[in-house]
Amino acid sequence: NGKITQHLHLLGDNSEAENITVTKDFRRVENAYHMEAEVCITFTEFGKMQNICNFLVEKLDSSVVISPPQFYHTPGSVENLRRQACLVAVENAWRKAQEVCNLVGQTLGKPLLIKEEETKEWEGQIDDHQSSRLSSSLTVQQKIKSATIHAASKVFLTFEQLLEPFFNIPTNSFSQIAISPVNYHESHIK
Repeated sequence: NGKITQHLHLLGDNSEAENITVTKDFRRVENAYHMEAEVCITFTEFGKMQNICNFLVEKLDSSVVISPPQFYHTPGSVENLRRQACLVAVENAWRKAQEVCNLVGQTLGKPLLIKEEETKEWEGQIDDHQSSRLSSSLTVQQKIKSATIHAASKVFLTFEQLLEPFFNIPTNSFSQIAISPVNYHESHIK
C-alpha cells in the first residue's frame, strides 16, 4: 500500500483521492499477523495506466501483484455516444443535401423537419474462435475490442430549397460510431 502510493507520487501521478481505493485485511496467523492490502486505481487514460503498471512491476518486489485491467463505461459516456451518433448523422444528412443542391445549382435552405428514425447500440464482439476461450485468457486488445460500445443513428431531414419553384429535399443519413472503455474513439460512418 505505502510502496504503491509512494511510487505513484514519484511518477508525478495526479490521481485524485477518489480514484484510489485502499482496502486492508489483517489476520492472525499462528503467532504473527498477516496483512494484505489492495490498492484499486481508476484510470481514464489507457496509456497512463499501462505506464504506471509497467513502472510498478519493475520497481516493486514479487510480493506485489498487479491484476489485469478491468474495463467499464461510465453511464454518461454511453449517453454521450448516442448523442454524438445522432449529431454525426444530422451533419452527414445536411452535407449530402448541400452537395445535391450544389450539383443542381440550387441553394439549400433551413431544415423543416429533423427526425431520428432509429438508434441502436451494441457491445463489440470477438469472433467465435476467440469467444470459446475463457475471458481471462483474452489479450488486453481483445478485451478492449469486446468492451467497445458501438452506436448507430438513422435520421431523416427535410430542407427547404431557396429558389422558385419551392420544393423540399428529403435526406436520409445513417451514422455509426463507437467508443471503447479506455477513451479510444473509433468512428464508423456509413
